[in-house]
Amino acid sequence: MSRPPPPASRDRKRLRAAALLAALLSLSACEGRETPPGPEEPCVGAACGPQQPPDTALEGSVRIAAFNVQRLFDTVCDSGECGGGNYEALPTPSEFGLQADRLASAISRLNADVVLLAEVETQASLDALTSRLPRFGYSELGETGAAASVDVAVLSVHPITDVRGHRERTLWRPDGSATRFSRELLEVHLDVEGKKVIVFSAHFRSKSNDDAGRRFAEAVATRDIVAGAAQAAPDALVILGGDLNDVPGSEPITALERDSALLRVSSDRPASETWTYTYHGDHQAIDHLYLARGGGSYVPGSFRTARDPRGGYGGSDHAAVYADFLPAP
Repeated sequence: MSRPPPPASRDRKRLRAAALLAALLSLSACEGRETPPGPEEPCVGAACGPQQPPDTALEGSVRIAAFNVQRLFDTVCDSGECGGGNYEALPTPSEFGLQADRLASAISRLNADVVLLAEVETQASLDALTSRLPRFGYSELGETGAAASVDVAVLSVHPITDVRGHRERTLWRPDGSATRFSRELLEVHLDVEGKKVIVFSAHFRSKSNDDAGRRFAEAVATRDIVAGAAQAAPDALVILGGDLNDVPGSEPITALERDSALLRVSSDRPASETWTYTYHGDHQAIDHLYLARGGGSYVPGSFRTARDPRGGYGGSDHAAVYADFLPAP
């Protein structure tokens, strides 16, 4: 049996530990670092992203977020080939509930009024979120109807007055071949305390087995559709958001921003603060929010990303993005 050290030895150890702790705290303060957040907290501070804005936004503003929740598949096998290495995941009821719990908690912490979602498989998947988010009394799924599709959706605390889809529109690649939107381009009209807000939830073609021409065609068509909606409703606040699967300066994003009809609101933030996805160690800004020129305005400096310490958010491999907007008076 070992004997405890004498009192003098214990005192010396305490003093050395206290000195070491003081040195570490001093170093941390000098470098401006913060204590890493827990796994369920948004990552903020110099080490992992921008400081979150206050919970209370500018009076009269609407906070709109976009979030790719990463493959929220329900517990039914629609494709006939599920689980394992197959595309369609088949979670157990317990696994599905845990994923929905974590995502709902993350969405709640955004303090958003409207959330544009990507990769929601079915109405059952969306219902799993809305049942855990009673504040969002209104929702819409942009279902394509394909088995094991990962679709876009909209959550809103404000009433939905109209819903439109654009997936049947013919698009044209640069080589002249025809295509369609990879997922629904979901257009949702909202009544925000008597003011009209139109949001578009988008998810462009991914770079997995890439079809860059299709993503470019999606961007060209989306720019025309969103700008056209703003022209048709000049008093409306019109917002596009989602996982567009490309970065600022790429051909699709440049096409989307043609003629400055759409403002990428993250453009007033440093690139180090706007990334939403990591690919082989490369931080990429592929999730975006755009304001259409016309009614309403962006609250300068309000764009933020929300991410966990490892870069994603709420269990997803994507960060969420959000910003505040003012409807036209």
